[in-house]
Amino acid sequence: MLVGMAVRFWGDYTVGRGGWETQGGVRHGMRVLGIETSCDETAAAVVERQPDGSGRILANVVLSQLEEHAAFGGVVPEIAARAHVEALDRLIAQAMAEAGCGFAGLDGIAATAGPGLIGGLLVGLMTGKAIAAAAGKPLVAVNHLEAHALTARLTDAVAFPYLVLLVTGGHTQIVAVEALGRYRCWGTTIDDAVGEAFDKVAKMLGLGWPGGPAVERQAAEGDPDRFAFPRPLAGRPGCDFSFSGLKTAVRIEAQRLQPLDDRDVADICAGFQAAVVETLADRTAAALHRFRAGYGPHPTLVVAGGVAANQAVRARLVELAGRHDARLFAPPLALCGDNAAMVAWAGAERLAAGLADGMDTPARARWPLEEIGSP
Repeated sequence: MLVGMAVRFWGDYTVGRGGWETQGGVRHGMRVLGIETSCDETAAAVVERQPDGSGRILANVVLSQLEEHAAFGGVVPEIAARAHVEALDRLIAQAMAEAGCGFAGLDGIAATAGPGLIGGLLVGLMTGKAIAAAAGKPLVAVNHLEAHALTARLTDAVAFPYLVLLVTGGHTQIVAVEALGRYRCWGTTIDDAVGEAFDKVAKMLGLGWPGGPAVERQAAEGDPDRFAFPRPLAGRPGCDFSFSGLKTAVRIEAQRLQPLDDRDVADICAGFQAAVVETLADRTAAALHRFRAGYGPHPTLVVAGGVAANQAVRARLVELAGRHDARLFAPPLALCGDNAAMVAWAGAERLAAGLADGMDTPARARWPLEEIGSP
């Protein structure tokens, strides 16, 4: 459980709301090591947060496990956990070297504690605890979804409140971010996550894994109007998502056309992607109306997660934001997928607010945003 505090002492530093100070009273940037092992990317990063809330990435190292899992058409949890064990120490050393920083120069350690694959989470969280204990630094057990949601504050200094469209392989949510630790989930998927739907469509079409980039490449060559795929829940009240029916419609069409030629595959991908894009836009538009009514006439929209790298999704959201007088922020492509810079930043934000965690904090395979503690 997260522990809130107005002031907490760690070694030579005072953790207080609004920034860190040396005991001599001179302000400096807060440097946090981030560790990410929630799925199939092993990552380490060092991020610096200034007292004014601005940040910069000093190092961000990500090692993908594509080759380890490609033959299985998806992530195998046991293989992922072993790969994290083999690579994590080396990646942390690389990130620290790139940042030009030793453990003594850090102000905190942040490690993803959930949600995710429990084996991988244990590898990263236990490593973070060991470093924190050995170096005498505070530990932050980071929620992976919160890290995605806060990325725009690292890259663009986005102010609270704002709306996040969170689109990953395991989650599809629309969240009102009121403040650090205060999240209201307005919509979620009632079945498949959007990234999962991309992967499953790619698999049924023989495009390999990971499926999102493969489907996007094929869609660029196809006709999005050839197939009339459904737009699930479009026009319905609320902000929830559904992608299972769309996935089924793709499978039925693919089976009807067997054997598929290259044109069939490209057109199916284009039609599927168009349906996904329109569905995301419809649900997000409903959330923007709700946000405007509750928080003001000029909403800020943030898109985060691996699917935020899809160029068709980005283009549609740009158009949507323009129509709704909203500001849109999308992270750089390198920060869309799982990475440790976002974990380090989430840790820095929480440390600056006076929050840290004990060494008994567990890894959690399931950890909804609404259950996160706030300052």
